[in-house]
Amino acid sequence: MKYRVLGKTGLFVSEMCLGTMTFGQSAGRYAAASGVTQEMADDIIRLGFDAGVNFIDTANVYAGGQSEEIVGKSIKNLGLSRKHLVISTKMGHATGEGPNDGGNTRYHIMNQVKESLKRLGTDHIDLYQLHGWDEATPVEETLRALENLVALGHVRHIGVSNWAAWQIQKALGKSELLNIARFECVQAYYSLAGRDLERDILPMLESEKLGLMVFSPLAGGYLSGKYRGRDSKGRRATIQFPPVDEVKGEPILAALEEVAVGNNSSMAATALAWLMQKRSVTSVIVGVKSKVQLEDNLKAADIILSENDIKKLNDASQLTPEYPAWMMGSSAPREHLLHTGELSKQY
Repeated sequence: MKYRVLGKTGLFVSEMCLGTMTFGQSAGRYAAASGVTQEMADDIIRLGFDAGVNFIDTANVYAGGQSEEIVGKSIKNLGLSRKHLVISTKMGHATGEGPNDGGNTRYHIMNQVKESLKRLGTDHIDLYQLHGWDEATPVEETLRALENLVALGHVRHIGVSNWAAWQIQKALGKSELLNIARFECVQAYYSLAGRDLERDILPMLESEKLGLMVFSPLAGGYLSGKYRGRDSKGRRATIQFPPVDEVKGEPILAALEEVAVGNNSSMAATALAWLMQKRSVTSVIVGVKSKVQLEDNLKAADIILSENDIKKLNDASQLTPEYPAWMMGSSAPREHLLHTGELSKQY
């Protein structure tokens, strides 16, 4: 297992992060994506920790708070040292039916951090993330509240999930102007079946030196190949999260299978390896429901894809250029000069 610095913090986290959305029993549309009991979670966390995974991600709304409780109990049950773990959780989604039971307000932030600390059984959260954008609350209000949590020691670093590039950039500017804690990472969806992140968010976080935590790296299990049959059952049979264009997805699965066979690995581990070899990716979140799944996912850390392998996967999953990307191609000669020092024949 390798370790990478989270944003500009100097904090090292494992290149694989243990996602815990599967812990506890969710109701409604996410029920099929949950179901991991305390005993099962203990085994999963033990296996991950022994393999070098020091990063665990959860959220206050996962299984109505059960996920945080299970993570906290597992740490105690296994006798793990808190100082050897980096714990991340999120807030912002509705936790009740009241008008103030959600959002990124000071009111909700202060209430929820106390609840998360209690469920996790810890005195601090290493990375506290906003789970989504809140149009009703000024960014300054949210950032000042998070700064207070950092000053109090309840939170060490802050991050954001599911925000657009312009929203993140706006918040970074406000943090710099106010001289307060800034976002250090972005948690976002990214996979061979969904490379939309590369349009705006990826260039922005590379420019601003933000870390990237990738969720749903297998597109909800789609890239494992297990949903190719019409009668396949599982999470995607009840909820299409994240959405996948299966017409465009089939060539991706074909290329992924070819590369996986060539590397004597599973399609899932190969898809994870493709992400883990990207410099911009800090950690890939793997959400599993069994030790067997985690054992297979962990093999991705030992896979080194060749340039030819990466090209096959990139070509099969390439995004269609959108404006202004296709117009920006006109600056290619200038970029060629910058990186090589040589004038392009196009001049």
